[in-house]
Amino acid sequence: MLNSKEFDLWADDYDRTVDECKAEGEYPFAGYDEVLEGIYQAVHSKERARVLDVGFGTGVLTKRLYDDGHEIYGVDFSEKMIEIAGEKMPEAKLVCSDFVKGLPRELEKIRFDFIITTYAIHHLTDREKVSFITQLLNCLEKGGVILIGDVAFKTREELMVCQEENRVRWDTDERYLVFDELNQSLPMSNMIYKKVSHCAGIVAIKSE
Repeated sequence: MLNSKEFDLWADDYDRTVDECKAEGEYPFAGYDEVLEGIYQAVHSKERARVLDVGFGTGVLTKRLYDDGHEIYGVDFSEKMIEIAGEKMPEAKLVCSDFVKGLPRELEKIRFDFIITTYAIHHLTDREKVSFITQLLNCLEKGGVILIGDVAFKTREELMVCQEENRVRWDTDERYLVFDELNQSLPMSNMIYKKVSHCAGIVAIKSE
């Protein structure tokens, strides 16, 4: 798994790497644009929402929401990523912190209409995912929504098929989300999964 210094070194080339992979329609970024667009449209349905982006990277998605007038907060553990995103969104409130350890205290006190995270939560173990999502639920306004877009699968069987088809490039350090297993550990009637590609999906969790 990459650490913050390695992400700092990768930051300048990150978007190019994604573009090359998604153009080929291959793991891990097949469906990347559709994932970001799906989350964008969900947030865009509300005017001037308060949005927290966890692991925002270079701010590709967040910049669109920022330009639309939404109030943007973000947390990322790469100072270089924050520098790049901050140039695009000077009024956004961006915090350098490792979300593997949970949200920083200054963000825990704020209530958000949407909490989004794209291609980041796979850095957490399955147990950490459940704990982190539980923490995020406590940071939502009533009726708020968590939107998770990532390399993700409905079932463990779908993940295994993808892994077998991509044995050479499969990243064994990542812990990809399996919706059925997450739903067993965090049973909620208001949690849904939308498959986007053979290796990507969006999980939406609405607060009650």
